[in-house]
Amino acid sequence: MSQIAFLGAIEVGLLFALVALGVYLSFRILQFPDLTVDGSFPLGAAVCASMIVTGSDPYIASIAAALAGACAGIVTAWLNVRLKILHLLASILTMIALYSINLRIMGRPNVALLGETTVFSPLENFGTPTYIVLPIALAVLVFVLKLALDWFLNSEIGLAMRATGVNPRMARAQGINTNRYIIGGMALSNALVALAGALFAQSQGAADVTLGVGVIVVGLAAVIGGEAIMNTAAVWRATFACIIGSIVYRLAVAGALNADMLGLKAQDLNLITAVLVTLAMVLPGVRMPFRKKGRGQ
Repeated sequence: MSQIAFLGAIEVGLLFALVALGVYLSFRILQFPDLTVDGSFPLGAAVCASMIVTGSDPYIASIAAALAGACAGIVTAWLNVRLKILHLLASILTMIALYSINLRIMGRPNVALLGETTVFSPLENFGTPTYIVLPIALAVLVFVLKLALDWFLNSEIGLAMRATGVNPRMARAQGINTNRYIIGGMALSNALVALAGALFAQSQGAADVTLGVGVIVVGLAAVIGGEAIMNTAAVWRATFACIIGSIVYRLAVAGALNADMLGLKAQDLNLITAVLVTLAMVLPGVRMPFRKKGRGQ
């Protein structure tokens, strides 16, 4: 694998680390299977790209994209807690609706950002190749957001949100408004995903209505893979595992596609994803008997 391919995989892995953090919030913290991710990722890209091409500041456009994603998460949660629609079905309904909304926002299937000013444009003035500077900048951003999320989940509000996911009946008995925390958690989750979509569009130079296809699988692969790699007993470990899992997943995909002996091509990406996710889910169960045997000795 070349240096450019290696750093490119890390760059995309860091971008999807934000998706993994969002998926961790919904799937692990709230125990809410959320497929809205496949719609909120391209939503963030669509909002950001549309605003940039009309002359808006890229930073404001990125914030607006995150807010749009939060609104998508609120809609999904509202369908569940207010209209009593099954959480999985509620997220599917929102995801389907977002496809049309994204087309409305962009006015066409895709929007090009080549030649436009983005949040990454200042990095071109450092005199160092962008493929080196960009992963460093993204690493700083991702870890700042990771620390902010760690602080939030250990705050009083975050603890109430975690209690809502672990045991909603007990949480309600303690006076916690579980509906409010589900809505807030889903908003935060999809805001992170939409922000990832906005940054992805700016780094790749285009926003497309099909960007969201398979994003939830990639997010789950990062979360499950990270949990298979390291211990996630503490929140800070779990969020760090999401980041590591996302990077390792992208490196594994890049390695598989660049290994000539395997004969894999770009169209085999979904096959590789399925295999990696399966391995990530099976490995913890395979290691457990060996751990127990080691303790017994």
